[in-house]
Amino acid sequence: MENEMKIAFFDAKSYDKPSFEKYGKQNGITFKFFETKLNEDTAELTCGFDGVCVFVNDTVNAAVIDHLAEHGIRLLALRCAGFNNVDLRHAAQRGVRVVRVPAYSPYAVAEHAIAMLLTSIRRIHKAYIRTRDFNFSLNNMTGFDLHGKTVGVIGTGKIGRVFIDICRGFGMKVLAYDKYPAEDAGITYVTPERLFAESDIISLHCPLTEETYHMINSETIAMMKKGVAIINTSRGALIDAEALLEGIKSRKVGAACLDVYEEESEFFFEDYSGHIVEDDTLARLISMPNVIVTSHQAFLTEEALDNIAETTVRNISTFMETNACENELSYH
Repeated sequence: MENEMKIAFFDAKSYDKPSFEKYGKQNGITFKFFETKLNEDTAELTCGFDGVCVFVNDTVNAAVIDHLAEHGIRLLALRCAGFNNVDLRHAAQRGVRVVRVPAYSPYAVAEHAIAMLLTSIRRIHKAYIRTRDFNFSLNNMTGFDLHGKTVGVIGTGKIGRVFIDICRGFGMKVLAYDKYPAEDAGITYVTPERLFAESDIISLHCPLTEETYHMINSETIAMMKKGVAIINTSRGALIDAEALLEGIKSRKVGAACLDVYEEESEFFFEDYSGHIVEDDTLARLISMPNVIVTSHQAFLTEEALDNIAETTVRNISTFMETNACENELSYH
């Protein structure tokens, strides 16, 4: 095809390829899949391509953007909603346009958050291990009802609101905080301080910005109820992991359900089962009996993968045809 667009696809996994190949073929887009992540060392691989497709743990800082611009890359397509790993200001300065997938499946992430919570508080993961060993004792397996508990939801975008709907189905009281409240949503918005003080469970569904960086820290944990459960399916750096560890050790935090981790880029999506993990904080978190860590898999459903591929390809195709896209990110 004369106008076929060539896209360098970084941090490619086996589950990415079928959908992207299908939609790419339908729209005259050829993807070259690289298993390596995009960073300053691998940016040379983008030479000869029209655009680049990246995920959450690719590095798109000023130095990488300089490489892209020098190679004539016009488009950076994020196959995710978050964009904290991209220097948008420098991209704008160098003429590299950035598009994203604002919503692929809010149900996937919200349902995973609830699944982690239920697994933790009802000790499902421990029961699975016990019964596999024919141990049917119920000692130390006591959980608590979700019904009647107060859940604090930070961030009420599409994922946060789906999570709220699920919590209401359990008969939970919902408090929420968002810098930009959803109007006419029937949500009770409160200050962060009140949310921290009154919530039995706190779930994070907000983007990572300068304002939200380490919003869960030693000071905010001190405001929380003893035994609070904390869920994070958004971005790892919303939580100060060292402060969380101290909160767990002091029995202030009763449970932590983490699908993301601040320093995850070196470890998540890879198999380190035969290696010693050198991140002591991550190793200590995983060793805690009341911590569940999943490796950024909340998005990973068939529906979400298909939506991510379809939207990303549509973003690229629209940009190719019109030099504009409704899902373009502006630095401002």
